[in-house]
Amino acid sequence: METPAPAPPHRASPPPQPSWAHNEAEGDRLSPHRATPRLPPSWAHNEAEGPGAALCGSRWFSLSAEGGLGLAGVRHVILNNPKKRNALSLSMLKCLRDDILHDIESQALRVIIISEGPVFSAGHDLKELSSEQDTKHHIEVFETCAEVMTLLQKLPVPVIAKVNGLATAAGCQLVASCDIAVASEKSRFATPGVNIGLFCSTPAVAVGRSLSRKVALEMLFTGEPISAHDALLHGLLSRVVPEDKLEEETMKIARKICETSRSVVALGKATFYKQMALDLDAAYRMTSQVMVDNLTLKDGQEGIEAFIQKRKPTWSHSVNTACK
Repeated sequence: METPAPAPPHRASPPPQPSWAHNEAEGDRLSPHRATPRLPPSWAHNEAEGPGAALCGSRWFSLSAEGGLGLAGVRHVILNNPKKRNALSLSMLKCLRDDILHDIESQALRVIIISEGPVFSAGHDLKELSSEQDTKHHIEVFETCAEVMTLLQKLPVPVIAKVNGLATAAGCQLVASCDIAVASEKSRFATPGVNIGLFCSTPAVAVGRSLSRKVALEMLFTGEPISAHDALLHGLLSRVVPEDKLEEETMKIARKICETSRSVVALGKATFYKQMALDLDAAYRMTSQVMVDNLTLKDGQEGIEAFIQKRKPTWSHSVNTACK
């Protein structure tokens, strides 16, 4: 149901902190099994629905972890333009960027989930790519899209794509750019740009780094969709589950991540993507030094001591080094 839109917040850098952000002072701790989402205001305009409908928004789930693990949060970023099949218009891309960057350094934030159905995303809004828009606008669309896709791998927390429908072109690119991707059995994936005369060259960057080269090229040359099970087989997805289990299985992964140290995961994520671009010897040299650096973190030593003492670790989530 549509609600009246409040006045848009001041757009400063870094991104704004809207009123739906989690407030630890209020003691807002939701059960991981009975989480009630807090919905954001609609400050991003949705062209399809008119004023008051957000292109995307966030729901915040707070998990009270056991064993002294502290407060952990999962942010659900919801694509919300079903009449345009969640097309990644310039406005949608900017909204998505703002949502994933919001309060990104908060220790409470441990996982971001990007989702929605019945169509995950049909890719770029082709009306924005027509001759009605000038080259300057086209450049801004693709530059903003590239910024969002690369940003996902630079974030200090894992990003999970939860897919329950069709993901095509830049929508497929978005799935491939996330750290983890969980999809329902009915989901399909395609890069069909070749069929309309616009080869999916930018989606090919992420898709070609997730799937084997020959499978990726078949998708790019033919535009034919692949099933969720084939996407899993060839490396685009982490797992495929029945539709009625999608939320449960996605949150199961998120909860497991929330039980770990934020600082250790951030270091590990950054290192993984860096070493993937190196040759084997350079990768081992770099990661060996990172392992040594990891041991100097407070949580690096806390985890080892907890294992030796047969107790659950109490994470600080700090990037500070342990006292010697």
